[in-house]
Amino acid sequence: MGSYLKYLFSGDLKSKILEKFSKFIQPSAPNPTGIRKTVRVSPHVSGSRYFSEIKKCTLIPGDGIGPEISEAVQKIFDAAKVPIEWESVDVTPVRGPDGKFGIPQAAIDSVNRNKIGLKGPLMTPVGKGHRSLNLALRKEFNLYANVRPCRSLEGYKTLYDNVDVITIRENTEGEYSGIEHEIVEGVVQSIKLITEDASMRVAEFAFQYTKDNNRRKVTAVHKANIIWSVPEMLQGDG
Repeated sequence: MGSYLKYLFSGDLKSKILEKFSKFIQPSAPNPTGIRKTVRVSPHVSGSRYFSEIKKCTLIPGDGIGPEISEAVQKIFDAAKVPIEWESVDVTPVRGPDGKFGIPQAAIDSVNRNKIGLKGPLMTPVGKGHRSLNLALRKEFNLYANVRPCRSLEGYKTLYDNVDVITIRENTEGEYSGIEHEIVEGVVQSIKLITEDASMRVAEFAFQYTKDNNRRKVTAVHKANIIWSVPEMLQGDG
């Protein structure tokens, strides 16, 4: 990872990447008063440019390579002079009063307080009775829309040029419902729950995202040749 970062932040490539990255971190518009208060970032936070304010971000380093890549991301933010103060939290499950394991309340409070979170990969133990921490976080904060931008970066040659695609996926239902049980020994049933309300909600989010970001086209991806009932249900509403 260290050698990769050294390559990433070398010469012209560094300036190109940071130039691209800075477009996503600049304030989109001034406040209604037209007055922007600037503050100098103190040494204990990422960045040192003048920005309207310092943002506090909850950091969940995660498991496995999580802490390593979280550290790398912090270095990228620092190189881009983003004024972020990191608040690191642990999401290792703890047993609650009801005997069930869940996310520590301190971690939940941190995300609710800061409104911004950066999460590394979380590992769920294999075996009966272990709930996915990723799914638990989605349910806890109602993170129903998974937004994945994919854009070509200048200086990186790939199989496809001028890629600019945003994938938006429903993040709490379907395969992520987490409803499963063993019918008989050796046979497990996993229920793919899909509701009209959740489907319409993510569809509305996609169209609003398109409008807010001045994009022109929305493509709906489905598997109606096999899973026919869901598209039929949604098409019934026009």
